[in-house]
This record gives sequence, structure tokens and C-alpha cells, in this order.
Amino acid sequence: MKALVKTAAGVGNCEVRDVADPRAEAGEVIIEVAYTGICGTDLHIYLDEYRCVPPVTLGHELSGTIAEIGSGVSGFAPGDRVTTETYFHVCGQCVHCLSGRPNLCPSRRSIGTHVDGGFARFVRVPAHRLHRVPESVDLRAAAMTEPLSCCIHALYDLAKIRPGDWVLVSGPGPIGLLCLQAARAGGARTIMCGASGDDGRLAVAREVGADHTINVAEASLGELVGDLTGGSGPPVCVEAAGAARSLAQCLSAVQRGGTVVQIGLYGRPIEVDINLVPMKELTYVGSFAHVPSAWERSLSLMATGQVRTEPLISSIAPITEWEGRFEALRRREGCKVLLTPAG
Repeated sequence: MKALVKTAAGVGNCEVRDVADPRAEAGEVIIEVAYTGICGTDLHIYLDEYRCVPPVTLGHELSGTIAEIGSGVSGFAPGDRVTTETYFHVCGQCVHCLSGRPNLCPSRRSIGTHVDGGFARFVRVPAHRLHRVPESVDLRAAAMTEPLSCCIHALYDLAKIRPGDWVLVSGPGPIGLLCLQAARAGGARTIMCGASGDDGRLAVAREVGADHTINVAEASLGELVGDLTGGSGPPVCVEAAGAARSLAQCLSAVQRGGTVVQIGLYGRPIEVDINLVPMKELTYVGSFAHVPSAWERSLSLMATGQVRTEPLISSIAPITEWEGRFEALRRREGCKVLLTPAG
């Protein structure tokens, strides 16, 4: 089969090559991939800004149908429509695993970074990481369960948003747009903040229900949030752009005593006025990946129409066209790109 492989460390070093089809071992299944989303992490790996273990097939936001079942697997059958959590291995014994936070396990190995991922026709995963896709959710949407689960974890587990809260989301990319919808599903009122070149994505934000959008290159964020919140600022800000200016805006805009959730990755050290954290008595929390409990909630939100993914999908292409799609996303053209198997 053909797979998009990070062949070695360093900038670039990615290519589509022929690799052997995987076989299911005990407790595992083989998924025939339908769609795999290009994640910001994939771009960081491509640019050598995020560690992986090459050679490895990239891709971790995927959906498909079960093609093969290993021994000892029950509850699933070939042909079942599924998506999968990304953790191929965690120790199950550390304080993080025992507290339901396998995303923090020091021994964590994930598909698409440590073991072969979804930019291929088939992918091998542990059966206990599978989630059945509801009939009302198509496989394109199901490929976005993983990023939505990251947003659910950030907003519900860490920021602990409440109905009626104002939530500012900075960065109208796929993660930001999913955070926006997750916040609305939790009863929050939402502000989506973008920058120069984000007008198309801000239009998508309005389409999926943002209460207010703002392009900070054209208007004052401080004035808008002040007017909307009676001068206090939103109690929760989500930094989803992975840009230093975006984080600075969140720290400045958030309500005194509020929470800033950092979900974006920068790929390099940044400079920001961290004095705002103690001076405003803020809670500044990082959010990394997802936890198992977020997956069923994500699928439920999509199944009930509370989260819409189709407006976010800007193109679908075979993995043989990966390079042009990666470069377009680097230029912030489009929004979510799904790749399909080839060959």
C-alpha cells in the first residue's frame, strides 16, 4: 500500500512510498481508512518542530471501516464504521494513567508519531481504543472526532466552562472552530478572534454559530470584549492559533481571575508578558491532546448536530497530493483538509 512517511528527522523528509500492509496481532484491529485529516501537528512534524520517531507513517485524525480483527477482540466486526483514539500504547500504571489522563503518560506511543498512522490505506490500532461511529455521522465528520475531543478536553475538563459564560477563542483554524462549537454546546456565548488573512475562516465561524467575530487587524478587540462583558472581559479565553500575538491578546482580554487555555502549539520559544498571569490572578493552563471520556461526547455532539464539521472541510484529496495541501495550509489557505488513500 502507499503511505505518507516521515523518512528521517529534519525539515521536510516526507514522501509517499510503498509499505507493507499491516496485520492485526492479538487485541488489535486493522482499519481500512476512509479519511485522515491534516492536523497542525502533521505540519509541525513536516517542519521538524514536533518530535516523531521516523521512519513512520503520519496521520492520526482518521475514520474508516474494520478490515481485520486480531485474536481476543470482541464487540467489533469487519465492516463496522469506526474512529480511533491515537494512543497505541500507554503504561496503564503511572499516576496519569490511573487518574484517567493517558495523554500525559511518559510511556505514551501514538499513531502517526511513534507508530504508523492513518495516511495510508490500512492502519493497525488496539481494539480498546476504537469508537463506533453513529449512523447519523458520516465518515468525513468522524475523521474530525480526534480534534473535537481535544477541544472537549480543553473546554470541559480544564477550563470548566459554564452556561452563560463568554468564551473568547483566538484563532479560527479547525481547532478554534471546533472549540467555538464545543463552547456553544456547553451553553457559552462566543467570540471568535482572527487576524489579517482570516476573513474566510471568520465567515465559517459565523456560519457555525459564533455570537461575535472580530478581525483584530481592522478593529479593537479590547473595545469589543469590553462592550460585550460590561468591561470585565470574558472569563475564559482559548488560544488556538499557536501564535505569540494571539496568546498576548488572550492574556490581555481575559477577565481578572479568569482562565486562559493554551491549546495551540508554537514550534519554538516565544516572548509574552507573563506578568499578566500573577497581576490578574489568572489560571493559565495547557491542554494536550485528549482523554478517553471526550470521545463519546464528541461523537454525540456531532450525531445531534450540535457540532457541524462540513463547513470546516475545504478540500479532500488523495495522499499523493499531500505536499500541495500541506503548503496551502502553511499559507493559511482553506481550513480542514482530508486526505484519502491512494494505490
